[in-house]
Amino acid sequence: MASIVELLLAFAPLFVAGVLLVGFLWPATRAMPLAWLTAVLVGYTVWEMPVDWIAAASIGGAITALTILWIVFGALFLLYVLQQVGAFDRINRGFAAVSDDRRVQIVLLAFFLSTFIEGAAGFGTPAAVVAPLLLGLGFPGLAAVVVAIIGHIIAVTYGAVGTPIIIGIRNPLQAFEAPINGGGFTVVEFADQVAAWAATYHALVGFLMPLIAVMMAVYFFGEERTVRPAFEVAPLCLFAGIAFVVPYWISAWFLTAEFPSLIGSMVGGGITIAVLRAGYLLPDSHWEFPAQESWPDHWVGSVKPGGSNAPTDGGVDLAADMSLLKAWAPYVLLVVLLVVTRASDQISEAIGDASIGATVSDVSLLGTDVGNFTLGIVLGWSQILGTDIGNSIAWMSVPGFWLVVSALAAIPLYRMSGTQVRDALDETLEKLVSPLIALVFVIAMVQVMLQSGNPPGAELDGMIVVLARATADVLGPAYPFVAALIGALGAAMAGSNTVSNITFSGFQFEAAGEVGAPRQLVVGAQAVGGAIGNLVAIHNLVAALATVGLVGQEGRVMRLNFIVLLYYSLAVGVLAMLFSYVLFPTLF
Repeated sequence: MASIVELLLAFAPLFVAGVLLVGFLWPATRAMPLAWLTAVLVGYTVWEMPVDWIAAASIGGAITALTILWIVFGALFLLYVLQQVGAFDRINRGFAAVSDDRRVQIVLLAFFLSTFIEGAAGFGTPAAVVAPLLLGLGFPGLAAVVVAIIGHIIAVTYGAVGTPIIIGIRNPLQAFEAPINGGGFTVVEFADQVAAWAATYHALVGFLMPLIAVMMAVYFFGEERTVRPAFEVAPLCLFAGIAFVVPYWISAWFLTAEFPSLIGSMVGGGITIAVLRAGYLLPDSHWEFPAQESWPDHWVGSVKPGGSNAPTDGGVDLAADMSLLKAWAPYVLLVVLLVVTRASDQISEAIGDASIGATVSDVSLLGTDVGNFTLGIVLGWSQILGTDIGNSIAWMSVPGFWLVVSALAAIPLYRMSGTQVRDALDETLEKLVSPLIALVFVIAMVQVMLQSGNPPGAELDGMIVVLARATADVLGPAYPFVAALIGALGAAMAGSNTVSNITFSGFQFEAAGEVGAPRQLVVGAQAVGGAIGNLVAIHNLVAALATVGLVGQEGRVMRLNFIVLLYYSLAVGVLAMLFSYVLFPTLF
């Protein structure tokens, strides 16, 4: 049993991260190196971790960060390729042309388009892309940011083609392989169960998000403080929410974690647009924002509403003559490639086969044992610095490879010039600098905390285990109720569902075992919490507000979005308690 001092010190790295990120509003690029250093000092002085274990744990974390960055690179490269040629603007116009009613545009763009972008790219991209599109249609900048952030939340758990589950849940829980195997699962199977239960929470709570986004817009940005105009489109909003969550839920249970957000948005959006084009569910009245001259100053920044964001070539609108099918083609190719490579066991095993390539064993440097290296289909480093720690990158198996393939296929499809390709690549690389620094240090911090109880002769449980047991002791059986809030706190601090899952999935797994709650239900609530924390994640807010010229209004957006955060976290908390103790208490 850890002492109070040990418990406080185990919490110190998370405390430092929270204070710097939330209290002082430091960027993660500055805060997380200090949080990692705190974990290193605590690990060395209190947990008596050998220096080689601290270094190996940090290196293992950096390898995981590179895996994430490979996915981010592919996702952003594909997105910027489509933006360069006007394909993305054509997709936007396809949604906007259905109706000029602002409430309908919120459903189609702030919900369906945002969830699609989240499923394809993730990492704060949806609001940063959709907000300026809404601004171009005539939305106040502040309203555009608020509804775009709210609209994509249900998709965040499976963002960037499943990265928060694949990297954020599956990888950290390798440290708990023995108890997971004892429960009758492999780690991969358990992570799939977590993804499926997270989709269940989301489906039961998140189908209302189109309606809630519209309610927020009409109440806070309308002529009068009333939600009555939202109820006029309630049938459309509810239909859209259900059309999204049904294929989304089926995908999570019967496919894999890569697809729920993509399939939910594509299938649900397609069905909803078809229904609207057939003349059904359109509102009888037309709702518009007040006249622009009456807008408060904080609604609009340096970028004025209205006008087109489409790229041009010599004054010619690149998106004008492009068909919707051609605009969507690279994303359709991406989904096909992902389905084929995951549905075929033969292909899946081939692109993840660590035996294809060269292995270099017992590498030494200056008389120090460095470890073993695998170079090939899988890039691996085992027995890092002579420890039992290892990690690898299956660079063809993770979605990043197929995102890059889809982006490269788009180049001849759109007959892109070398300048366009270079501009897309430059913008992608520019966006990777901050995530590189933040991810390397946050994951290194978590790995130090996870590995702190593993060196030979260690007398204390790892920091994460100590924290989980103490939290479970305090909350007891009520723990599942706050599991989503813990995940939301992690995402709010780090600005990433993936990072929240990496930080807290092991914590939640241990705590669930301590209180006797089903682990996949509690870790599933964590995966949902990590999504909804993005409602108030300062990094995402800054990125979105910058696109509409409103940097400095983060506090206003946080206050508005906290209403939605409260609804979502409380609803998931109630469901987690009901599932854990009434409906599904016999789960592992």
